[in-house]
Amino acid sequence: MPVCVRIPSVSPASTALGAAAALLAAWPATGSSPDEAQRIYQIHCASCHSGDRLGGMGPALLPENLRRVRRPEAREVIAHGRAATQMPGFSEQLSDDEIMLLVEYIYQPLEVMPVWARDEVLDSRVVHYGPGSLSDEPRFDADPLNLFIVVELADHHASLLDGDRLEVLTRFPTRFALHGGPKYSPDGRYVYFASRGGWISKFDVYNMKTVAEIRAGINTRNLAISGDGRYLLVGNYLPHSVVLLDADDLMPLEIIEARDAAGTSSRVSAVYTAAPRESFIVALKDIAEVWEISYAAADFPLRRIVLDDYLDDFFFDPGYHHLIGAARNANNAQVVNLDEGLKVAEIDLTGLPHLGSGISWEYQGRPVVATPNLREAEVSVIDLQDWTIIERIDTLGPGFFMRSHGDSPYAWVDVFFGPDSDAVHVIDKKTLKIVRTLRPEPGKTAAHIEYDRHGRYALLSIWDDDGALVIYDADTLEEVKRIPMKKPSGKYNVYNKTRLDPGTSH
Repeated sequence: MPVCVRIPSVSPASTALGAAAALLAAWPATGSSPDEAQRIYQIHCASCHSGDRLGGMGPALLPENLRRVRRPEAREVIAHGRAATQMPGFSEQLSDDEIMLLVEYIYQPLEVMPVWARDEVLDSRVVHYGPGSLSDEPRFDADPLNLFIVVELADHHASLLDGDRLEVLTRFPTRFALHGGPKYSPDGRYVYFASRGGWISKFDVYNMKTVAEIRAGINTRNLAISGDGRYLLVGNYLPHSVVLLDADDLMPLEIIEARDAAGTSSRVSAVYTAAPRESFIVALKDIAEVWEISYAAADFPLRRIVLDDYLDDFFFDPGYHHLIGAARNANNAQVVNLDEGLKVAEIDLTGLPHLGSGISWEYQGRPVVATPNLREAEVSVIDLQDWTIIERIDTLGPGFFMRSHGDSPYAWVDVFFGPDSDAVHVIDKKTLKIVRTLRPEPGKTAAHIEYDRHGRYALLSIWDDDGALVIYDADTLEEVKRIPMKKPSGKYNVYNKTRLDPGTSH
């Protein structure tokens, strides 16, 4: 049974700022570099990022939250600010040496695991629009099930795109550093975002407004929504926990510490929904277990599946009876029978297959899954009945995302890593051969294809600050339209995601 853990509610975020003035009054103006860095931080940064670096109006400034930000980039942001945010530049107040002290300071890990328990989660909750304050009818003339959310990373915005007219309906700001992909309510009216800094935002698609937010963690991996749309589960790196929220009002229902039976604590790699099982599946980074949390029962019972290796990334077979997970040893993948709660097979998958981006279809009368690989230049096609590899398709480099559509003859895979990152391959699902290699903008990374509801269009991202959404005819593979965007990453179609099209990840 899961335990709802309530950690003593002494919030560092609530006490550090109150003590900042007294600390600064007693602080020497000079001293060792760590002391000086902390003094500068408290003067210039604490009001937005909190005195303990856990984040406030600005994101948390911890190594776990800065994985995507290199030190040179951090220095530029401190010196010159960040466009389209409230982050100012400090080049006129701070010397280069002082800025470098700050950079080193924010990349230092905390000595003590921060507290972020129920009280801290609950205190962060913000309701922008209450029940009944917004219309129940869409404020646009478009098919609500053929909309896309397009996440734009460069300036922390997202666009709502009409998948029929291929036009942007609105563009709106998001929290800093979204991660893990937005998730839709079953009817498509609401979409939920998770940020690296732990913020969960509920966006009303019909009214094109953010209606509520809550901070479920300090460093968050992703969220999942239950098949019935009633619950959200959030997986955290920091603190080590999963947080169950009511999807209607974002109220916290359970906080479950990520520990094994011996008490070993673990980061949460990711959380997934297994809708046919009425459960969530939890991947754990530091313990060799997979968890299944049922949302069919009122007390959300937790079931532990103990394995002989760690699993970081999952693909579910179409019936959600099995999951395939990449093993940490980089030599194979494990197949886990969820019904029996045990490992039943191994697959000869080396490198780091990105199974979370896997897609499925029927090949010569047998169900298969195809997955790109983050380390090796190949796509692996796996028989889902005997767990053998049918084909290894050579590519120009390791890939990140793979996509198709149930009505399309093609599967697309990018070449995200390496010198050919501007290329994308189109694979014939009947022959398992690459039939076209496209370079939509030479010299700029091409990534993350997604189809519209009907399989007519394939949408691709030019992953650049001055990037674009490139739209192809899914049959002729010819470009139809190009929409300028600010480093567009993921594109998420309402119908494909809520109806579990086999050509997209779930």
